[in-house]
Amino acid sequence: MVGGCTAGDAALSSCGLQNIGVHLTTQDGERIAIRHVDGPDPDRGLGVVVAHGFTGSLDKPGVRAVVDALGRHAGVIAFDFRGHGRSSGHSTLGDKEVLDVDAVVAHARSLGYRDLVTCGWSMGASVVLRHAALVGGIDAVVSVSAVSRWFYRDTKPMRRVHWAAETRPGRWIARRAFQTRISPHGWAQVPESPVEVVGRIAPIPLLIVHGDRDHYFPVEHPEALYAAAGDPKELWLLEGFGHAESAATPELLDRIGAHLPVLVARGRSSAADARPVEGA
Repeated sequence: MVGGCTAGDAALSSCGLQNIGVHLTTQDGERIAIRHVDGPDPDRGLGVVVAHGFTGSLDKPGVRAVVDALGRHAGVIAFDFRGHGRSSGHSTLGDKEVLDVDAVVAHARSLGYRDLVTCGWSMGASVVLRHAALVGGIDAVVSVSAVSRWFYRDTKPMRRVHWAAETRPGRWIARRAFQTRISPHGWAQVPESPVEVVGRIAPIPLLIVHGDRDHYFPVEHPEALYAAAGDPKELWLLEGFGHAESAATPELLDRIGAHLPVLVARGRSSAADARPVEGA
């Protein structure tokens, strides 16, 4: 953290909203608001899909800071998850949100991006892990501040999240205070958790980023995800880093942005190593 300020603090004072108003339609009919920011490469060689955390949106300074910082390294396609911000529907807390990511990935490909990385934060991190494992179609994955398993209640912030999702007063407050509409129906069938599916992501390269001061999910979560993942994989356990977009510094965002081509190249190398040798 520089001068006591996160990247989101800077974004709140210096960045306006741009290019918001386009909507995509998911496989199940939800309308997803997106923002596209061209990167430094006019040929659109590298793009990154930014998936925000629970109660986040394109309007929030932390999300805008991520978009602006990563936009210095790649084209960025950011969006509001269902039930958040300007998108339709209700949040399912990581289940059907996989369809949101898939619609945005397809749109990014239609824009001409050759290499595409998904970068998720908190709830969005869990979603991009599940999307990469269950759907694929991307070239690398970055997961920041993800939970490893469902129904985690061992921290006070997560007990508040469960109260918001599971009670009528909680859902009312989430809607009024955070512009987040949560489905009242819960999960008809419990979806596979991130740690249950992360092993299926390989050979797509995976970067797991987590802070030792995360007040939602302690370091047992990234450690479990890393242990269950296949190669190529990488784990950054960051001293002093808190939780997701709200704690991200400009330095961390720049480090992630600069690392995106490294991840994509690692995927190409893994693919080349996996090809059968002629005559073998």
